[in-house]
Amino acid sequence: MKHTHATKTLLAGLALISTLGLTACNGDDTGGTGAGSADSAASSTAGGSGGSGSGSDQGTGGGTSGSGGSDSGAGTEGKSGGNDSGKGTGAGTGSHSNGKIGICRSDELEVTAVDNSTDKTEGVVTVQFENGGGRDCAINGYAGVDLKTATGDTLSVDRNGEKATPGVLKDGESAAFNITFPINNSGGSGVRVSKILVTPPNETKTVTIAWPAGSLPAANPDAPSGGPKLSISPVGTVSDSPAG
Repeated sequence: MKHTHATKTLLAGLALISTLGLTACNGDDTGGTGAGSADSAASSTAGGSGGSGSGSDQGTGGGTSGSGGSDSGAGTEGKSGGNDSGKGTGAGTGSHSNGKIGICRSDELEVTAVDNSTDKTEGVVTVQFENGGGRDCAINGYAGVDLKTATGDTLSVDRNGEKATPGVLKDGESAAFNITFPINNSGGSGVRVSKILVTPPNETKTVTIAWPAGSLPAANPDAPSGGPKLSISPVGTVSDSPAG
């Protein structure tokens, strides 16, 4: 019985100590919780503000990204500018497609003819192309030439077979070719030529100018037996042109 009583007394004492310990702990926890709650609330408020600020920062960041998007858009415009620049380069070639100089057009050329005959059997008429187009132009090859007679007939003129040399005419510069023909020495009127129909090399538009020289033999004027033949030379640049 004594043993049982002592045991109960010991258990009661331990229970009391446990109760006091728990109370103290609970008091501390509660106090801690209160302070913690206040601090937590303050921190929460600050954190909330910070969170808002963070949110604002994120929003700003998003705006920055948006601005970055705008910058990216500006970059796209820059590319368009690059394309415009590319177009500007295309425009730079302008009249010169793909950077190449365009051919001399009939409308840009002043066409004239003079009699340069010095021989009594073979005559020479020089036809000149002067560039008046205000740009550089390329000329290369043979012109197309027909002679119109006073009676309305047409005499075709053959090429003499010489090799053509490409040339570039600046504004005011000239190129030329020769028409060689048999001179009429028969004493008669022969075949009177009135006009020259000239088409510049690689062109399709024909220019008509006056024939500046004498007549051709009446008998087969384009190719008399044993005599000079009616023919043309290729077009070549004139070294002593006014702009040269």
